[in-house]
Amino acid sequence: MISIVKDLAAEALFVSDLQPSQCPTHEAVEQAVTTMILQYGSDGCAAGVALEFGDHPDTAVARMHWVHTELTEVLEPHAVVLN
Repeated sequence: MISIVKDLAAEALFVSDLQPSQCPTHEAVEQAVTTMILQYGSDGCAAGVALEFGDHPDTAVARMHWVHTELTEVLEPHAVVLN
């Protein structure tokens, strides 16, 4: 189940307007994912990813790498420091 959610989030972030050069906050990433899912649904996000990989595979690979890096940081549980 977690894998499906992460895959959907990756597709949604991929089709969003966020760019690596913006150095988005975790909140901006979460908002972009939510907005894209609500706007396009899971099928629409997947179709957008497929279209980009078909039209621009070289840049799509780099973007997907960035997407997975961002999501790993956002979804990683925050370490709690105890004194």
